[in-house]
Amino acid sequence: MRLTLTKLTIATQTFWLGSTTKGLAFVGSANGSDDEWQKFLPTATATLDPTANQGASQALTAYFAGQGTDFSLPLDLSHGTAFQQQVWQGLRQIPYGETRSYTTLAQQLKRPTATRAIASAVGRNPILIFVPCHRILRKDGQLGGYRGGLPMKQQLLRLEQA
Repeated sequence: MRLTLTKLTIATQTFWLGSTTKGLAFVGSANGSDDEWQKFLPTATATLDPTANQGASQALTAYFAGQGTDFSLPLDLSHGTAFQQQVWQGLRQIPYGETRSYTTLAQQLKRPTATRAIASAVGRNPILIFVPCHRILRKDGQLGGYRGGLPMKQQLLRLEQA
């Protein structure tokens, strides 16, 4: 798999965006390392192209400006297992400004006993923000985990509540 990487800076945060011929395949953590993508796409070979990923860059910039609430870009989720892809598609169904618990997501996916497996799949989401794993909370309403860090998760949830 070939991955085309672009570095995007929005205010004080830098994001790495990676795409394949099928669509956006990776969004890194805010100020994450330039090789973070390797944890999710270990067999990919990457090339840096500052002119690539323009649609994703524009969408992410609009999102952080409070002007983008829906991402309609093509995504490449093909490197996940069938189960992970099902979970990631379930995350995409959570509307902007709303949250769900892992348990609720498990029920919606008709896998009510798979909450831990679903939480694991959420944690393996390679496309932060576009696949909105930040909208998942623990059953008790606490934030739970987030690959981008809890301050980032709080920032995203506050942005979507504004």
